[in-house]
Parts: sequence; structure tokens; C-alpha cells
Amino acid sequence: MHELVGALRTYAWGSRTALAQLCGRPVPSAHPEAELWFGAHPADPAHIRVDGLQQSLLELVRADPQHELGAVAPTFGGRLPFLLKILAAEEPLSLQAHPSAKQAQAGFERENLARVPLDSPMRNYRDENHKPELVVALERFEALAGFRPPLRTVALLRALGVERLNPYADLLAAQPDSAGLRTLFTTWITLPQTALAAMLPKVLDGCVRYLAEKSEPNSGAKEFAAEARTTLELAEAYPGDAGVLAALLLNRITLQPGQGLFLSAGNLHAYLRGVGVEIMANSDNVLRGGLTPKHVDVPELLRVLDFEPNELPIVEAEPVDHTLDGSCSLRYRTPAPEFALRRFELAAGAVPVPIPRSGPGILLCTSGAVRLLQGADELRIAAGTAAWISAGDTVVHAAATGGPAQLFCACVGEL
Repeated sequence: MHELVGALRTYAWGSRTALAQLCGRPVPSAHPEAELWFGAHPADPAHIRVDGLQQSLLELVRADPQHELGAVAPTFGGRLPFLLKILAAEEPLSLQAHPSAKQAQAGFERENLARVPLDSPMRNYRDENHKPELVVALERFEALAGFRPPLRTVALLRALGVERLNPYADLLAAQPDSAGLRTLFTTWITLPQTALAAMLPKVLDGCVRYLAEKSEPNSGAKEFAAEARTTLELAEAYPGDAGVLAALLLNRITLQPGQGLFLSAGNLHAYLRGVGVEIMANSDNVLRGGLTPKHVDVPELLRVLDFEPNELPIVEAEPVDHTLDGSCSLRYRTPAPEFALRRFELAAGAVPVPIPRSGPGILLCTSGAVRLLQGADELRIAAGTAAWISAGDTVVHAAATGGPAQLFCACVGEL
């Protein structure tokens, strides 16, 4: 059991306040802080701290995978199979998807043969792994994810009252399935810049008009208000970007604290804003289609996208156990074999609770402070810090110190 120091990633879409506040550092931070990585990915591994000295978790695992990973070491090639993060989005992330395992292996080999450097900004595949992922909201979290059922999108396009959208609405109404969505998305994402420049202002005017119109009496909020506002926000952040149009085809999702969203391979998405805990297979493969100054590869994105329409279900935490003094544990179910995630709400003054895990684990504190006990050893972690638990370590117990605390446990999923 060792303290684990996360690797801080600074991207333009990050926040100058969220991660700094969570970790108890001065606000605002010098740069937008987007992610804290707790894992052993070669791009930016976390470090364990022992007696004031730090060692890369990647080096620790490589040196003794049998002890650190246990029985799962051969299954995942001696690598830690998951990557845990805290994500803080102040602005929208890119419109993106992740490949399947087969697609990642083929793409990685293809770019290696083409001698594209691993650190090249033009690189799509930085490793040969797929990247299923789960994000759990720590505060209200907004996202676009998965293609909306086509007839709902037809209703949205017609509600905006934009003449230039009528042919596209008709196209999708005539073919309300994955093939129709593929055709429409491909058309929009590859529009010549002149056509895009003529069309986008009309669409934005339609969004403004739609939001300005009064709702019918007793009808409540306008049906597509969130979608219209999001379109305007994206256009302000990324003027003239085809991704603004493409975003009209996606489900608009709001997560409340504690709710999760699972994304499998080929799922087109863009996180909009909020702070959350994110766990994924240990990969950094991202295929982008827009809403970013980074490398965009539309043909490769189209190769991996899943156009099957689906209203993505919110992943609710399932209660697993409660103690008489108020602590509880909750589980997030996903089909990913690389990872499993549990959340512990630790009551002030409650007795230490056992932290079940499969193989190696990372314990991440997201509020309050936690005391970890393993036999005669004790480790204290505060919000924004974590602990590494080797597969060879014995059972760890956790208790809040001072007041209530929240703790996440990441470990290997069911094989």
C-alpha cells in the first residue's frame, strides 16, 4: 500500500479552479488543468511515494508484474489494464470516438509501418488497446453521446425552422436507421468550407429563434432547448467547425452527481462541461472528427464509428452494502473486463469498512480525508490523492477522518 501521486495534464478545455480546489491548491491555477491520471500509461504514469522518494508506477509494475498485478498479469501482457482519472472540463472536448481492440491493433501496426512517431500530433493510434470508458459525475456533468433515434432528430431539425435543414430532415425521415445516420453524418462532416459557411449561420439563427419563442401554455420547457443552447455554445467555441452540425445528431445527456455514463467502442461523443471520475482501458487512442484544434482524421473516424441509434442509459450506482453507522458502498456495472469501479460513502466516526477488489487496485479520495488500514500499516489520503494497492497486498480497510468522505476503488473487472 503506497501513496499514489497523479500526473496532471493541462489542456485548453480544462479548468483553472476545479482540480485546484479539489486538491486544496491555490485558485486559480497557472494553466487550465484538465485531467489527473492515476495509472501506468507510458504517456504519463502516476508515481508512488515511499519515504519521500517517488517511483513511476509503470516501472514498478514492469519490475515485478506477478506481485503487482497477480493472476491477471498474463492476461494483460504484464500491464495494468485500466487507467483512472479525474476529469475537469470547463469547455467542450473534441467530437471523438475510440476504436475496438481489433481496430486498435490494426491501426497501431499500420502507423508503425508508416513510421509515424508515437509522439507525433498526426498519430491516431498511440497503443494497440481499445478504450471502453466510464465517467461518473462528481458534480452536474453535461455530455453529447451516441446517435439519437433518427425520428427524434428529424423532429429537432424541423423545430429549428431552417429551410436549409429541410432536405437533410427529409433524407433522415425517409431512412430512419443507422444507414440514414451514416449518410447524413458523412455529408455534414465532409461539407466543403464554402457550403458550411453558408449553412451554419442559418442554423444558429434558427437556434436563437427557437429559444426566443414562447412555449405553449402549460407545456413547460421547450423540448429541444438544451440541444439548441449547446449548438450555440459549440459554434461560439469552434466557429465554422463541421462538428457543430454533427453534434445535432447526438443525444444530449446530463448526469447528476453519482450517475455514470459508459461508452463502448465506436460511440461518438463529446464531454461538454463538469467534473467526474473516469475509468477506462489503459489506452490513449482517440479518433477526432471536429470541435478541436488537434489532429482530425475524418476517414479514420468513419471507419470505426457505430451508427446504430441508441438512447444511452445512465449507469446508476447499485448499493452493495450499508453499515449501521452510516457508511455504504456502491457498484457501477459495465461489461468491460479491464476495469471495475466502486464508490464508498464513508460516514464521520464510522468503523473502518473493508475495500473488496479483484487483483491490483487504486483507491482515490474525492472528498474529505480517508485513513487506510492494512494490518499494522496506515496511510492517510485527502481529496485529489490516491493509494496503490498491489495484488499481493492483504485486505485494506477505509475510514473517514474528521468528517464524511468519498472514496472510489478501481480494480480489474470480471474476466
